[in-house]
Amino acid sequence: MTTEGGHPAYRILDAGTRAFWRTVGRRIDLDGADSWLRGPAADAGVIGPSWLDAAAASVSGSVERHPDNGLLPDLAVLDGPDFCVADVDPLVRDFYEHTGAWTMDAWSSWSPVFHPGGMLIEHLFGRRLQQLALPVQPLDVSHGIDSEIVAIRDAGGAQVWAAWLRRLRRTGQFLFSGAYAVRTLPGSAQPSVHVTFPLEKGNVQVFLRPHVRADGALLLSSGRGSHGADGAYVLVHGAGSVGWAARVPIHESFTLYRDERGELRTDHELRVGRARALRLHYRMRRGKVGQDEASDSILTSR
Repeated sequence: MTTEGGHPAYRILDAGTRAFWRTVGRRIDLDGADSWLRGPAADAGVIGPSWLDAAAASVSGSVERHPDNGLLPDLAVLDGPDFCVADVDPLVRDFYEHTGAWTMDAWSSWSPVFHPGGMLIEHLFGRRLQQLALPVQPLDVSHGIDSEIVAIRDAGGAQVWAAWLRRLRRTGQFLFSGAYAVRTLPGSAQPSVHVTFPLEKGNVQVFLRPHVRADGALLLSSGRGSHGADGAYVLVHGAGSVGWAARVPIHESFTLYRDERGELRTDHELRVGRARALRLHYRMRRGKVGQDEASDSILTSR
């Protein structure tokens, strides 16, 4: 744990935050009807990759590092009434199934209204815990971002989660570490992409519904439905399988497409309610670049 993270004031802040979500959330049973909300959590202190071994142990499995690991072992696991993998651009499919073999450049643009809030969250939680640390200053990522996909497999060797670890090259500080999987929500026949960001004694989860555009682009979006539908949730663990979950009015959309030059790109938008808070744009390239070339590959502007 860092000195800053171990300060009594921050421990009180973290405990108070969990108490707030228990108050506004609904009581759930992760071994019962609410098992769709089961996802990795972390212990106290810096998050980073600290949760990987515990996540593997929870499925009696192991952690596997390989440069060709993908967020999903096969995009066809998303096939359903609203999605058919055969319609997806092969380049988009390759990115999801072999994510570790790709390099990403990124640009971001904050809404002036939400930028101060992003800075506050990044300072109080993101930088200290090294999780959900949205880059809010142009120089934060000026030396580039390193990315790694780590497979978490069960005892039979099947991939249960793919951990996507992203950190600043200059400092080694983690920005995000998320567990990616596929989950079919209650009452739905369409599988969704399930992303879990572990936190101390809980997590933030996002469920994204897939669609395919006529040109083969992949659309992933979290909706504005009620509890049990695609969207964003904050979960706090209690004793045993008991927990509390609150649906939050944060909505995301991703569009992965091949541009007119044949390059793979992604438009990512984050909204709070109906107001746009953050826009990101990514360019993805097959293969890893050298450190000198990659040092300027991640650009951020406001």
